Amino acid sequence: MATRMQTKFSPVVPGLIAVAVILLAIIYFLPIWWVSLEAPNYPPEAFPDGVRIHFHMNGVFNGCKKVESTEIVEEESLDCVHEMDTINHYVGMYPIAAGGPVEKAYSQFLVTLLAIMLIGFAITQPKLRLAVMGVGFAALAGWMYATMYTPGGLKLQTTGYVEALIAALDQGKGEEQPVASMSSAHDIIEQLRRSLETSAGAEQAQEEKKLSEKERYIASLRTAFEQDQARKGSDEAWTGSSFQVMSWHYEKNLGRYFNNPDEIQPMAAKMKLAVHVVFVAVIVAMLILLWGARKPGGAIYWLMALAPAALPVFFVIEYSAWLWWFGHNLNEMGAFTVKPFMPTVFGDGKVAQFTTHSYPYWGFGLMLVYSAVVCLAALLRFKQVRQMEGAGLQTQTGGQSLAGV
Repeated sequence: MATRMQTKFSPVVPGLIAVAVILLAIIYFLPIWWVSLEAPNYPPEAFPDGVRIHFHMNGVFNGCKKVESTEIVEEESLDCVHEMDTINHYVGMYPIAAGGPVEKAYSQFLVTLLAIMLIGFAITQPKLRLAVMGVGFAALAGWMYATMYTPGGLKLQTTGYVEALIAALDQGKGEEQPVASMSSAHDIIEQLRRSLETSAGAEQAQEEKKLSEKERYIASLRTAFEQDQARKGSDEAWTGSSFQVMSWHYEKNLGRYFNNPDEIQPMAAKMKLAVHVVFVAVIVAMLILLWGARKPGGAIYWLMALAPAALPVFFVIEYSAWLWWFGHNLNEMGAFTVKPFMPTVFGDGKVAQFTTHSYPYWGFGLMLVYSAVVCLAALLRFKQVRQMEGAGLQTQTGGQSLAGV
């Protein structure tokens, strides 16, 4: 009996779960998928990888590298997110930032939710599991609310998320009263610095230099927001909540190439509603998980491992769904009329004169490793439970038994 008891409480499963949680945290900051476009007007000398972008959980980022050759001199790499947006808008496709705005804003919370679920799965004692998950979910709910709805909540987002917001807001050179050229996050930071030096003197510029990278990004977004409100004659004041910023940012992006309020405003309204719906859905999901955590086992117990293990599947489904949305929601104001189409999810494709490439990146590979680790932990736990049931053991844990799983 002692041997079987030791098998049940073996540290292998908690150890695997600890590895999975660490991998999950690392994956969040890695590029998961990459896409590139190649065409004759984008020579390999200037675009060795084509017009390339990288998809992360919290945003879409530039995938072009700085070109160094005797023929081409670049101070920094070309911004291929802006370049791809420019290409896509000719066929009526909305900017890349229009895809998954709610998912990107909630990504850090959803990843944290998965981590808490995994930790709960590793704990065999129901009372301890309930306590740990209860504290974790309470902290997550408070963090989520403060980020999304309280003044200054944007600062609780990751630096990468805020940087992606800035990089997506390229205003173009043809607008009246342009806010700034935001073809890269660093460009607008530098422009803000010069503006501060001109308008408020060197002392204020020195204070701005003391800000963290994220604070400078947020200051840039505030400048763009306030100038945009002044241009529109709106009296909405900046609060800096994630909800306010992403609502403004989403509508601004939709109208960057296609100034069609009758079409854009309903889309923006749906996005705002989705923010609230997802917030409530996450709270409800946490309550259901807590209800299941009080029991020694059952379907919800296994869900705490199987749902996080399915992260690669969820990512591919989400990625494919948004590609479908982009290809089937083409704005009529595009320069060229094309039939709705499904962009390439995996592999190589052809659109007009462009060759497209879409492949998983090393972050997705690590995601598969993470999924395998979670599945292995779940399988070992399942075998342990079956062995105990077969031996007729009923190990008491807080007055209940894991054998009831």
